[in-house]
Amino acid sequence: MSIDDTPKMSWWNRLAHPGQFLGWTRPLIWPLAGVTTALFLLGLWFAFFNSPADYQMGDTVRIMYVHVPTAWLSQFVYAAMAVSALGTLVWRHPLADVSMKAAAPLGAAFTAMALFTGSMWGRPTWGTFWEWDGRMTSTLILLFIYLGIVALWRAFDDQLRAARVVAVFTLVGAVNVPIIKFSVDWWSTLHQPASVFRADGPTMPGSLLTPLFVMFFAFTLLFVTLQLLAMHTEIRRRRLVTLERRAARGDTL
Repeated sequence: MSIDDTPKMSWWNRLAHPGQFLGWTRPLIWPLAGVTTALFLLGLWFAFFNSPADYQMGDTVRIMYVHVPTAWLSQFVYAAMAVSALGTLVWRHPLADVSMKAAAPLGAAFTAMALFTGSMWGRPTWGTFWEWDGRMTSTLILLFIYLGIVALWRAFDDQLRAARVVAVFTLVGAVNVPIIKFSVDWWSTLHQPASVFRADGPTMPGSLLTPLFVMFFAFTLLFVTLQLLAMHTEIRRRRLVTLERRAARGDTL
């Protein structure tokens, strides 16, 4: 009787294998898409039919249900990219740079949506589409950082070298995230202080808070779904490139 003393792979090491990752996450795509769609439909129903207009802002307050979740995701996605950057430089996780590359265009899209909806909301509320206050300016800088990261990925043919350069750039740019978060506390801005996540509880009425939370989860699950799809696409693209290179070497032998 022989004893198998082969070391078992941890879940972390299994997850690091692209094939294992595809196998584990592929069945999640359609359920996530279904739940995301249901949450969006529920959130939009709450927002348009079961949520009152604000006594000051009127119906324009409904822009909040898109603006706040996308503004949150603009920062969350970048924080996730910073963790992936550490995974690339420190832990050498094989999928860290895949995650980082997949997230950058999504983060840029959410940031652009936050800026656009914010300007649409700002016109009737503040009397102007744009004001160079701390939060708006730092969020615009975040969009430029995202676009710079996307451009960096495309500037390198060697993806391993690109991953290291992008990881360093991402970590340097991460300093902008706390600036966005605390800009309303550090400087005098048009943005109000936090009214949802507060130590003493939300200051927003439940009739506005409920659809906001539903849309918050809907947009977050949308990001998770699109992130998984983008990672799957990138893994398959790299496999194809590897096969093409092997075939080219075989042709020259």
